[in-house]
Amino acid sequence: MSEKKIEEIISMLTLEEKIAMIHGNGLFRTEGVKRFNIPPLKMSDGPIGVRNEFPDDSWIPIGNSDDYVTYLPCSLALACTWNTELAYKSGQVLGCEARGRGKDVILGPGINIIRSPLCGRNFEYMSEDPYVSGKMAVPFIKGVQENDVSVCVKHFAVNNQETERLNVEAILDERTFREIYLPAFEMAVKEGNAYSIMCAYNKIFGYHCSNNRALLTELLKEEWEFDGIVISDWSAVNNTEFAANAGMDIEMSVTTNFDEYFFANPLIKAVKEGKIKEEVIDEKIRRILRFMYKINIFSEDRKNGTYNLSEHRQVTLDVARESIVLLKNEDNVLPLEDKKIKKLAVIGENANFTHSNGGGSAEIKALYEITPLLGLKMRLGGNTEVKYAKGYSQDPSAKDKLIEEAVELAKSSDEVIIVGGLKHVEDQLKLENNALSVDEDEVVKHRIDSEGYDKSDLILPYDQDELIKRILEVNKNAVIVMLTGSPVDMSEWADEAKAIVQTWYNGMEGGRALAEVIFGDVNPSGKLTVTFPRKLEDSPAHKLGEFPGKETVNYGEGIYVGYRYFETYDINPLFCFGHGLSYTDFKYMDFKITTNEKDNDVEILVNFKITNKGKKAGKEIAQIYISDLEASVERPAIELKAFEKISLKAGETKEVEIKLNKKSLGFYDVNNKKWKVENGAFNILVGSSSKDIRLNSKVNIDSDYEF
Repeated sequence: MSEKKIEEIISMLTLEEKIAMIHGNGLFRTEGVKRFNIPPLKMSDGPIGVRNEFPDDSWIPIGNSDDYVTYLPCSLALACTWNTELAYKSGQVLGCEARGRGKDVILGPGINIIRSPLCGRNFEYMSEDPYVSGKMAVPFIKGVQENDVSVCVKHFAVNNQETERLNVEAILDERTFREIYLPAFEMAVKEGNAYSIMCAYNKIFGYHCSNNRALLTELLKEEWEFDGIVISDWSAVNNTEFAANAGMDIEMSVTTNFDEYFFANPLIKAVKEGKIKEEVIDEKIRRILRFMYKINIFSEDRKNGTYNLSEHRQVTLDVARESIVLLKNEDNVLPLEDKKIKKLAVIGENANFTHSNGGGSAEIKALYEITPLLGLKMRLGGNTEVKYAKGYSQDPSAKDKLIEEAVELAKSSDEVIIVGGLKHVEDQLKLENNALSVDEDEVVKHRIDSEGYDKSDLILPYDQDELIKRILEVNKNAVIVMLTGSPVDMSEWADEAKAIVQTWYNGMEGGRALAEVIFGDVNPSGKLTVTFPRKLEDSPAHKLGEFPGKETVNYGEGIYVGYRYFETYDINPLFCFGHGLSYTDFKYMDFKITTNEKDNDVEILVNFKITNKGKKAGKEIAQIYISDLEASVERPAIELKAFEKISLKAGETKEVEIKLNKKSLGFYDVNNKKWKVENGAFNILVGSSSKDIRLNSKVNIDSDYEF
């Protein structure tokens, strides 16, 4: 559609028709204009799968059998693969299924920074690090949008908690804003070409994001030259004039009084009274029509998509396999040898629990979900007796009995696998709480990863620590599997446990992938994209800043988020950023760095080799960090600037080349409102994790750079 055609349509639309296009006329759709064949925009939650169908005016699902879909691993799991190709393929699956379900916009990916391990939506986000978040989001976005459906990257911006999320104001300085909380969104816009962005609920710099012209217009649309549309989070708009003039394009909400939305009748009234110029509305329509053209909404050749393909299930399995993180493996307890196991004990409710129907807006109707218990039984077959014990329960009165049953089973078994962690399902837990007559909000908040709740602590619920310690007393080689969407406290037993595996809300094939890793069919290659602290007080948001705050939350830790804090202040975490073991060993060698300064930029070529020293094929994630040795401002001890995942056969060696430039070295200069590289010495570090640096060399930069 040409710009001329767009302007012709705008000139012929009535004010009422324009307004109908910029607010919800259903819980997940806008209204179209029939006389110009402009259809409504149809949306759905994501990105672990296309959410089930709702009527326009009810949050009770329609309930037909036609909205079962592929259940993808959560965003944190995807990020822990550090595999950009898998991110792209995951996006392809989601985009294809969204179009197959008739959607125009899928509400994701979420790329907010994991600031605190307590945030209830950490499983929906990718990392504590802005570079990882952006680099994994970009291919995901491209994969979705090649299916003629748009992402809606969320939640813009500085949205890092669920507590008081509608009103809390994040207090942070401009440098922190630019260096930590914006880069992933900027990459999504400039590199991913995201077609739409979702504004967050919270306030920053004195205004709700929906009312924040400096955020939505001056930064996003003007500085970053974003030419897509801004869609509100559901019920984020709270002021007609402010939001309309700030750059909000479409208002969505959770209520069904569609004509009373701020961008509905109140906006018509404001325009007619001269409080808002109609040109402001025209710009929103202009962007929406351009957006529709991008997703080929007017084309007879628009891709139609499909869902529940076998190829889609294969992608979910591939992601799940590479997302699982082997945290600890003393004495090579793993992999287990199936032929030596006549009786296997599987202990823990999470082994037998499905998660796809939980998490708030992340819930979906999965075509199926393979639990850890099912995956293990499928893998072992009939020659091994697999016995299950629940081990723990929300019912305190059952605790002792369940633990004793689990201990007795462990004593009589050849091998033991404990599957603990957190739950992901809110509604079922609420029903359980009501039955138990306990305080619903406090208990739910303590034990689940879900939209709408932040956890109160890192402690494993249901006395799981006691269960795990008792099992380890009778079987020191018991394999501990944590199934969560965020870090948990393992300090009571982590030193005693020999094998610890971290898995996630890992999609419909998650249980199969877990079994394959435990029995060595798949060599684990996932690495953490978030630091696991030993105790909550070690996390910077809780040590230097605050969480969750009340009317305001102070980001006093500034740029020292995640590993930036742990490495700078020499705090030893339980498991560090970038950590993840393998069933083989990798050697880094032949480190070479070439620096070339020209054309107002600096090119740094980082070359090294990696050899698989073991007897098993594996994949290693090489991480490249920089350290500014002579900065005039405070900078973290290390900052991740590149990574590459390398697949190596047993004994194989590969050469890796990474390119860094001025963007890799810079910090945000608040005085000049620009990024800056100062001349002087930098360390270039290559490691297997933030604490396992294998190669290190100094380079000198002769010139200053601003950009």
